[in-house]
Amino acid sequence: MAFSLIRKLDPPSRGILSRKAVVMLCSLLAPLILLHLLTDRCASPSPIRGSPRNKRLVSERRAAGHGVAEGAVTAVRAGPTVWQLPEESPAFPPPQDLVVSPRLAGKISPLGEGSKKLPQALIIGVKKGGTRALLEFLRVHPDIRAVGAEPHFFDRNYDYGLEWYRDLMPKTLEGQITMEKTPSYFVTREAPARISAMSRDTKLIVVVRDPVTRAISDYTQTLSKKPDIPSFESLTFKNRTTGLIDTSWSAIQIGIYAKHLDNWLQYFPMDQILFVSGERLISDPAGELGRVQDFLGLKRIITDKHFYFNQTKGFPCLKKAEGSSKPHCLGKTKGRTHPNIDPEVVQRLRDFYRPFNMKFYQMTGRFFGWDH
Repeated sequence: MAFSLIRKLDPPSRGILSRKAVVMLCSLLAPLILLHLLTDRCASPSPIRGSPRNKRLVSERRAAGHGVAEGAVTAVRAGPTVWQLPEESPAFPPPQDLVVSPRLAGKISPLGEGSKKLPQALIIGVKKGGTRALLEFLRVHPDIRAVGAEPHFFDRNYDYGLEWYRDLMPKTLEGQITMEKTPSYFVTREAPARISAMSRDTKLIVVVRDPVTRAISDYTQTLSKKPDIPSFESLTFKNRTTGLIDTSWSAIQIGIYAKHLDNWLQYFPMDQILFVSGERLISDPAGELGRVQDFLGLKRIITDKHFYFNQTKGFPCLKKAEGSSKPHCLGKTKGRTHPNIDPEVVQRLRDFYRPFNMKFYQMTGRFFGWDH
């Protein structure tokens, strides 16, 4: 009896011990394996970054000439959605590839004070009228911030959208006015409706100049870039014998101010449009700038003390430009010497423009004195 009890209490066999050891080892290793799997899962790319549509966007980005590097992230528009994509290296992509969330656009200024806003005032024309001079003079005012380059948003780049346009603007503080100038807006048929859609309260500034002188200046600029173009006289007429003016030539067409103004008055009242004399901008810059400052609701800060007349160039220059303590004149491309034009052709053009000028004087309520 005692012997049989002793037999029952003998230690378990080696097979049993091996099975127990395996079970214990597995129970210890299982949490480690699970932890490893979870770590790999968390480190893997998100579904958005690896989605087929995202890969297509990256391919389009590369096709557009933008390099793509691993790691960095930027926001790119894909329809109404903002997608996260690898960022170009080493520099940021051009503005049209950057998208700010519509909810935050114009409200965040991570790199400094102020925020980017859509312009409240535009210099919409005219080409070779003095728009560059006006913009440079206005930038002296502390309450005006303006884009230097011409955005051409409402004529050439409208498909990029308002967020792209806003991103081109400089940051402004409360009370400052954002501006830009693109002279071709005035003769672009779609521009008035597009600007009105952005804001019906937009203030519009048009610098106008004797249309005959303006046409010759326009031709002179083209001639400096393309010396082999036909003469001014041959481009002016459809038929030199009959004296029929070729109004399809842009240099002639731009100067028919009354026709273009009719288009703008369908969308904006006259009290939202200011006409600046290109001639007076040269002879009395402070006087014309005073009118512009009043129109924009700003204090008259830009006065005679800001200008001096450059005898060599033949037009006024700033004693101190924006952000500089040195005098500033417009570049070498401004104030070119005009070619000699046949006086008969000049007179024929004056006769052609006279009825349009008279209508323009009546529409604006201002006599510009172009009809000699």
